[in-house]
Amino acid sequence: MTFEELGLKSEVLKSLKELGFEAPTPIQEKAIPYLLGKDSDFVGLAQTGTGKTAAFGLPLVNNIENHAKTPQGLVICPTRELCLQIAKDLESYSTNLKVNIVAVYGGTDIRKQMTDIKRGASVIVATPGRLMDLINRRAISLADVEYVILDEADEMLNMGFKEDIDAILDTTPEKKNVWLFSATMPAEVARIAKTYMNDPMEVAIGHKNQSNENIDHIYYVVKEKDRYAAVKRLIDFNPEIYGLIFCRTRQETGSVAEKLAKEGYNAEPLHGDLSQVQRDRVMDRFRKKDLQILVATDVAARGLDIDNITHVINYNLPDDIENYTHRSGRTARAGKKGESLVLINTRENGKIRAIEKQMRTTFTLGTVPNAEEICEIQLLKLINKVIDADIREKEIQKFMPTIMAKFEDLSKEEVIKHFVSTEFNRFIEYYERAGDLNATASKSEDNGSEDRGRRRDRGDETETGKTRFFVSIGRRDGLNPGGLLRLICDATGLTSGNVGRIDIMTSYSFFEADNEFADNILKKVNGAEYEGNQVSIEVTKSKPGGGSQRSGGGGRRDGGSFGGKFQGNRDGGARRSEGGSRDGGFRKEGGQSSFGGNRRDSGSSSGSGNRRDGGGSSYADRSRRDGDQRSEGGSRSEGAPRREGGFNREGGSNSGGGSRPRSFGKPFNKKS
Repeated sequence: MTFEELGLKSEVLKSLKELGFEAPTPIQEKAIPYLLGKDSDFVGLAQTGTGKTAAFGLPLVNNIENHAKTPQGLVICPTRELCLQIAKDLESYSTNLKVNIVAVYGGTDIRKQMTDIKRGASVIVATPGRLMDLINRRAISLADVEYVILDEADEMLNMGFKEDIDAILDTTPEKKNVWLFSATMPAEVARIAKTYMNDPMEVAIGHKNQSNENIDHIYYVVKEKDRYAAVKRLIDFNPEIYGLIFCRTRQETGSVAEKLAKEGYNAEPLHGDLSQVQRDRVMDRFRKKDLQILVATDVAARGLDIDNITHVINYNLPDDIENYTHRSGRTARAGKKGESLVLINTRENGKIRAIEKQMRTTFTLGTVPNAEEICEIQLLKLINKVIDADIREKEIQKFMPTIMAKFEDLSKEEVIKHFVSTEFNRFIEYYERAGDLNATASKSEDNGSEDRGRRRDRGDETETGKTRFFVSIGRRDGLNPGGLLRLICDATGLTSGNVGRIDIMTSYSFFEADNEFADNILKKVNGAEYEGNQVSIEVTKSKPGGGSQRSGGGGRRDGGSFGGKFQGNRDGGARRSEGGSRDGGFRKEGGQSSFGGNRRDSGSSSGSGNRRDGGGSSYADRSRRDGDQRSEGGSRSEGAPRREGGFNREGGSNSGGGSRPRSFGKPFNKKS
């Protein structure tokens, strides 16, 4: 099928021809003819990178009246970056029409956006927070809107925009067309469709929540202490990587990016503590491919629409399956192939099985490359760089007699060996003492969901080498596993790898951490604040038979005693702990799915601490929205050393860690 057969105006077809569009994608082929009609409520389920923007953008600009001064079309999306991208695409689709596109988003002067709207806007592309500000200031009227598009609806809900979306839709006319596009279909997205749509047409490219078939999902089992070393090897093994590394917290994001930069890799962090100017600079460098690796948190990277990303590396698994869908969807866009690489510890196999089940995909168990494999890859990269080098005959000719005289006593083979060794020895020296990083998964975790039901209850004994702590606040105080993890990391400077199992109860909680950090945790976390609550912690003791008690004795809470065994369903919970599973709690207490079992409570916790109890707190203060300066947890990182230019840093060793190789080879040049 061609675009001409879809029923678009000649002006739109002319724009498509100028843009080089050839044939519609499956989602465009099914959506566009229907959306050109007058009554066209629509739900489109497809992975990112499948052409969703054109699927709604082309019929939108096609249907909007030329020279319209009041908004007839409204596109709502989760982040500033996506907002700008959609606005740019709509402008390119309507170059031969008189349609004025205005983008409104946080982090910039709201007065300028108010002026742009006043001058006349046919279509508004907006992030929810900034749009609500404009509505509250009476700077925008949506009374004439005929088309409302909710793009990346699941991401907006995960980010805590449910109330804003409801409020925005309430200001639009009752009679309108609502087009909803989403990668996954959790219960809240289905609720919006049911509430605001009338018998919508639903188009799903693949099954709901299904992964992009062009993505290879590979997981590696490593020990917690080896996560960074494993990431480094994966990068070295893929020297032409142009990728994203996802971490759970801001602190971890900054730490990983800084370590990579110090070792010669062109990597920078992207998280909510960066100013908008800093974020724009990092994103601009990454889009231009001046930056090879972007280390990001889930919130900061939402809505990224960048082509040709080759790899997504999950430094940790996210707290929700839906977030993994969005992470992996950043690669393999526009029909290209890509890889999503996942690092798990020896007890996380069950989480991989849970993702496979919901996303209807299969993960392959990978092997972290060894020294010989990496050195071979890097050697071939160096040789190819030499062979492909542009020889400037005129400029080099005058130096050739001196050069040839220097090599006069060496054979061709010796010259090659000497030349290669000057670059290659760094990798040899670094990896010659490197051991095998591959670990064996725990058999109990390999049984997947069946075994998760039998996993240690909150009364089981503390893991060997770990100290168990009592925390004075719980779920009713707004605490969730991600929030507790960030609280600990912020206060102590530890990483998530140092924190083990987390159990969140109704009004108190428990967590485990490595014994060596117990004193630091007691000193730094005690007295810290979490959402207005002062936190007290104490070391607990594990009793024979599984009971857990505080070292200082302590009284009863929630009708139970710390001294005896926990009886399965205390606080209204099931046998497994209410806080979710180990390692930050793969749990969503009111959402569509969770890694840690089938519990659902009244509130919900998603992402890494995004909690909604009928309008509770989200990742950050509600006023800091739209992916601008969102606080995601973790201490402020001063960031990595910055190096403008190519991917490789000239230089030698890294202090304190022995000799470190630089990632040598030809620069990662910008491609058209």
